[in-house]
This record gives sequence, structure tokens and C-alpha cells, in this order.
Amino acid sequence: MIHPLSDVQSKHIGDGTNIWQFCVVLPGAVIGKDCNICSHCFIENDVVIGDRVTVKCGVQIWDGMRIEDDVFIGPNVTFSNDRYPKSRNKNWKLEPVILKKGAVIGAGATILPGVTIGEGAMIGAGAVVTMDVEASQKVIDKRKYRMP
Repeated sequence: MIHPLSDVQSKHIGDGTNIWQFCVVLPGAVIGKDCNICSHCFIENDVVIGDRVTVKCGVQIWDGMRIEDDVFIGPNVTFSNDRYPKSRNKNWKLEPVILKKGAVIGAGATILPGVTIGEGAMIGAGAVVTMDVEASQKVIDKRKYRMP
């Protein structure tokens, strides 16, 4: 089901996936089957979302993100794919975020560029994650900065 008040430009939406009102899905995005994309979400072009993924309200999924099967992303989670953002920066470097199978990201968490969240890992609400999280690890807050 694609809600009539959403703007879904992609033709790569799996069977049984619901996309609710006020969502924008750009043409290059790939979304698997049986997903639930809640209202007020934005999904950019170079994005791959697996099967049975839940994306709660107010989440933006940026270029380079890879989300494997059975991932839960809570409301208002923030992702970033650019370590040094500047307006009109032609030399920016894409640093993708990867969410492995079964990962859970709590409401309002912030995931910085280049981070991989391991299989079955759980990120607590409001956590700021600045480095990779191992499989099955539970994270309340991980503020160890990785700067090149």
C-alpha cells in the first residue's frame, strides 16, 4: 500500500510494503517486501532497504545507506553520511551507514557517518553513535569520536 498523500517515485518497492502519508521516496531507492515506512519519512536515491524493515515517523535515510532485513528504526532517528558538511561542497565524501540484520535503533538516536551497526545490536533511545557497534552489542551512548 502506498498512501495517496506520499510521493513515491521508485518502482522498486517489495510486495506487502506499506508507505504512509507525507513520505518521499526517490526513484533510485530499493525497498524490500513487508516493510512499514511510517509517515513523514524521506528516502534518498542510493538506498537499499531489506525485507521486514520498520522505519518509524520522521526518519531521513540518505544516499549510501544499506539496511538489512528485520531492522527497526525508531521515530526521529538521525543519520548522516557526510563527516564535514558544508553548503555547496563539491568535494564532499560519502560515508555510508550500514545497519546489519535485526539491528534496533531507539527513538531519537543519532548515527554518524561511516558507522556500521552489527547484526542484532540494540542502540538505546537518544544515543549518539560515532563508531562501529559489534553484533549483539547493546549501546546506551557511544561518544568516542573517530576523526581522520
